[in-house]
Amino acid sequence: MPIYLAILLIILFGAVGAAAGFMYRKSVTEQKIGRTEQYASNLLNEATKKAEDQKKERILEAKEEVLRLKLDLDREIHERRTEQQRNERRIAQREESLDKKFDSLEKREERINRKSEEVQETLDEAARLKNMQSTELERIAGSTADEAMQMIISRVQKEAYHDAAASVREIEQKAKEEGDKKARNIIALAIQKCASDHVAETTVSVVTLPNDDMKGRIIGREGRNIRAIEAATGVDLIIDDTPEAIILSAFDPVRREIARIAIEKLLADGRIHPARIEEMVEKAKRDVDEIIKEAGEQAVFETGQHGLHPEIVRLLGRMKYRTSYGQNVLKHSIEVSHLAGLMAAEIGGDVQIAKRAGLLHDLGKAVDHDQEGTHVSLGAEIARKYRESPDVIHAILAHHNDVEPSTIEAVLVQAADAISAARPGARREALENYIKRLTKLEEIANSFQGVEKTYAIQSGREVRILVKPDDVNDEGTKVLAKEIAKRIENEMEFPGQIRVNVIRETRSVEYAK
Repeated sequence: MPIYLAILLIILFGAVGAAAGFMYRKSVTEQKIGRTEQYASNLLNEATKKAEDQKKERILEAKEEVLRLKLDLDREIHERRTEQQRNERRIAQREESLDKKFDSLEKREERINRKSEEVQETLDEAARLKNMQSTELERIAGSTADEAMQMIISRVQKEAYHDAAASVREIEQKAKEEGDKKARNIIALAIQKCASDHVAETTVSVVTLPNDDMKGRIIGREGRNIRAIEAATGVDLIIDDTPEAIILSAFDPVRREIARIAIEKLLADGRIHPARIEEMVEKAKRDVDEIIKEAGEQAVFETGQHGLHPEIVRLLGRMKYRTSYGQNVLKHSIEVSHLAGLMAAEIGGDVQIAKRAGLLHDLGKAVDHDQEGTHVSLGAEIARKYRESPDVIHAILAHHNDVEPSTIEAVLVQAADAISAARPGARREALENYIKRLTKLEEIANSFQGVEKTYAIQSGREVRILVKPDDVNDEGTKVLAKEIAKRIENEMEFPGQIRVNVIRETRSVEYAK
């Protein structure tokens, strides 16, 4: 084989191999491109699918969010509707309350409406007459319609004003009569509910004796026991023919009670002599202090006014032994408390304030014998000191019009005070004047230096004065008696004569051991 043929074959085979290699590489490349396109298509499909899935999830989440917002909105709407219903119920209740309050005004409005209708009828009648008169006037007087109209209007206005004024006066008169009637009914109802059998206090006490022989023991040898009792208590002992009884006379109920208790203790003990008398009088004073405390507590319990300061309770108890025109002040205060509370309940006032002010309105009378000032100012000062409410203090100040009453409760306390004092038998004017005279006697005597104790006895016919032996000597007692008698003559008016008895007593005490 020639060489060129061999080369040609080699070239031919090389070309065929190159072409085959090219075709193979092209086929491989096309396969890679196909796989790549398939992979890209798969990725695109997968991405599209994921996007669709995410889209569906977002749509679902959006729907859930919308549903949640809708539920929240429904719940809020429900709550607001419920709140609105509650508000509507409250408004309905308030309207009902206002309707009840306005019930009392409806009758008046009806009467006014009737009067208004009558006035309207009158006006209608006036209008009719006006037309008639206008026609008649134009016919007779030849006046213009405007002039006639002015004349008629003036006349009708006068008649309407007169009728309206008469209607207003009639309505006011009826309202006043109804108010007076209602007030009388309230006061009568309060008095009926608080019917008390309080009577005027007396100035004597009777002590029952086991036998008449005890009279001699009470008098003692040469009257030393009876003198010791009278000197220690300031009470006049009247021992007469009354069987198995002695009478204690004193204007001061506290002294009389101390003397009564002391004598009963002496009778029970059996040992009656000056030293024992003084001991029993001291015990009796302590017993009376306890009685005063219990009386105050009982008054507080009876009126339901708890929370009072203990000092106020004690002062209330002291009023058990205080009288005003013969009327027991503590019983009077309890009665005023009940009356004021009952009337406050009837007219819609503050029952507790009214009762508390009624109980405390005469509190100053417990101390007005010992301090300067009226019982009104003293009572208000005490209430203010122990932090009573301003309404109670105002009622105390206003119950005798020392200040103008500005609250319903203050007016009710005034009314209750007047009702309690005005009852038949509640007060006795002569007794109060008698007590004032005896009090004045003691005040005059106590104003002198060196006086220790003063007792007005024998119904004011004698004033017994015990002086301090260290401050007044025997000669000074005569001078003191004369000065006191002269001052009594200058400052007091009294029937007959008053004996001024100045006593100076010196004691020396030693103990055998």
